[in-house]
Amino acid sequence: MTRTCANGLRVVECRFMDAKPWPLCRFLTLLLTALWLSLPMTRAGDELILCGGDEVFALRIIGSGKISTNRVWSWRARDCPNLPENLRDKFGTTDECKPVGDGKRILITSSGGGVALVERASGKALFSAFVGNAHSAEMLPRNRVVVAGSTHAEGNRLAVFDFGQPGEAIHVTELHSAHGVAWDEKRQILWALGYEELNGYRLANWAGAEPRLHLADSYPLPDPGGHDLQITPKCDILVLTTGSHVYVFNPERRAFFPHMTWGNKGGVKCVSINPKTGLTALIQGSDRQWWSDTVQWLDFETALKLPGERLYKARWCVKE
Repeated sequence: MTRTCANGLRVVECRFMDAKPWPLCRFLTLLLTALWLSLPMTRAGDELILCGGDEVFALRIIGSGKISTNRVWSWRARDCPNLPENLRDKFGTTDECKPVGDGKRILITSSGGGVALVERASGKALFSAFVGNAHSAEMLPRNRVVVAGSTHAEGNRLAVFDFGQPGEAIHVTELHSAHGVAWDEKRQILWALGYEELNGYRLANWAGAEPRLHLADSYPLPDPGGHDLQITPKCDILVLTTGSHVYVFNPERRAFFPHMTWGNKGGVKCVSINPKTGLTALIQGSDRQWWSDTVQWLDFETALKLPGERLYKARWCVKE
């Protein structure tokens, strides 16, 4: 069965045949190959936010399928004018750099434990906190943010913060090696990726005095090492990576399928899809190193190489 999303993405789906769709649908996968027939693959003005080392920076599409390697914006914790002193050394490596809303703010996390929502224009931290081995974060309704903390004495958890109460988590729930979080606006579910499971949480008592994340669903991963988690634009399915594969997850069918093109890629640190054009970026580490100096593109043999950089995540920042 094939359907076309609003942005032109063609998706081929397995039929949900029984309670064990994975072995039956091994070769019939969700096709995420960026076949946008009516939209350009790149748009001048779109930006790619990159992180991995102590610097988070943005590169801009300059048209004709080209991306400039000149930074149009960058941020380092040591230069942040209002970051608390106890957090300045907690951003030595960065592992998340999500644009928020219109891209005027960037949500940054670090395996060193630092978390910050940064205003691009001023470089100031609008919010900051510490979560052990923070690996990703996501904005939630009512000016809150959830942080995924991986393996650490103060990690292995999802920590929820309220901007009105900086520094102190208002709710914590355990999740071993939490690596990815993504808010599903359509379903009103927070998806969270752990080492061996993909969990779905409802926002409980969210307007009350004691808001919390209520575990509504949990799905064992096809293989361990959950790493990156993203919602595909307009298709409302999830793209996630493990230690050895790239998968898509269909919440309606409650099933995982290997990514048609990148399914057998291991060590993938991120997959990011441009919501307007569908151009898909991937960063892949190796057995020897957690980083890469290269951004790969879906369906293109050419890649963006940035010699000397230690890249971990790439996120699209798209102008309307």
